[in-house]
Amino acid sequence: MVQIPLEEQKTERVSAAFVILTRNGDLKDLRETLVQLEDRFNRRYHYPYVFLNNEPFSDEFKEKISQVATGDCKFGLIPTEHWSYPSFINQTKAAEVRKDMTDRNIIYGGNESYRHMCRYESGFFFRHPLMDEYKWYWRVEPGVKFGCDIDYDPFRYMEENNKKYGFTISIKEDIETIPTLWNTTMKFMKDHKNMIPATNLMEFVTDKDGGYNRCHFWSNFEIASLDFLRSKEYLAYFDYLDQAGGFFYERWGDAPVHSLAVSMFLNKNQVHWFEDIGYFHGPLWNCPSGKTNSKCWC
Repeated sequence: MVQIPLEEQKTERVSAAFVILTRNGDLKDLRETLVQLEDRFNRRYHYPYVFLNNEPFSDEFKEKISQVATGDCKFGLIPTEHWSYPSFINQTKAAEVRKDMTDRNIIYGGNESYRHMCRYESGFFFRHPLMDEYKWYWRVEPGVKFGCDIDYDPFRYMEENNKKYGFTISIKEDIETIPTLWNTTMKFMKDHKNMIPATNLMEFVTDKDGGYNRCHFWSNFEIASLDFLRSKEYLAYFDYLDQAGGFFYERWGDAPVHSLAVSMFLNKNQVHWFEDIGYFHGPLWNCPSGKTNSKCWC
């Protein structure tokens, strides 16, 4: 574990952790990301890390990651039932879909593992036993960059200001990956009217005429409430989507799934744009402007 001078140490933390879905082959990229994250933020707070993999982590991975992290590192194996086909999925049909999407040059269209990842990030990472003790998570991915000093605690900001979901970048989803996701969501809302609060954020995902605009929060960066994902409302929505089969019969991503859930179940005041966090996930930057940029290299 990295040793930090006493004057830079702050031990007052909320119940939170970084969560990183990764593999042994990501070691170099992930170390570079963590060095930046530690330098820009975590060397002052020492929040713990939870690393998750559908295959066992190597000793080399665990040793070299722990060398650059100032917080405790926990390494977890994803249960097979969370990274495999549920019994109600027709795997022949799923394979035919992947071939068709490959032929049509749809991004990740033929990638089987990517679909398991999207389903896992949508419905299971927060159920891993290593996450049980935490109330907040910050999602990090190998290879991302942090371009600005973060001189406050985003976790504490979320907790003290009654926020539930934080993001840096929002974009539009490729409709060819989610052709029935919106209609499936509308059916869920119709069947579960009692779960949808009157004040929500559906305007973020809809046009003026009420149609789906494909906007979503880019979920490779999230600082959010685990209680929100553990709620009966979110779990009901995920289960409804899962039974519909779109993670495998189409290519539903966790970003539009999370974004639609946030839009249904939360209101504007519970969602926060971390405008001041310089963040890069190829090919896009969130780079602050004005005085905030004086703390940035982007």
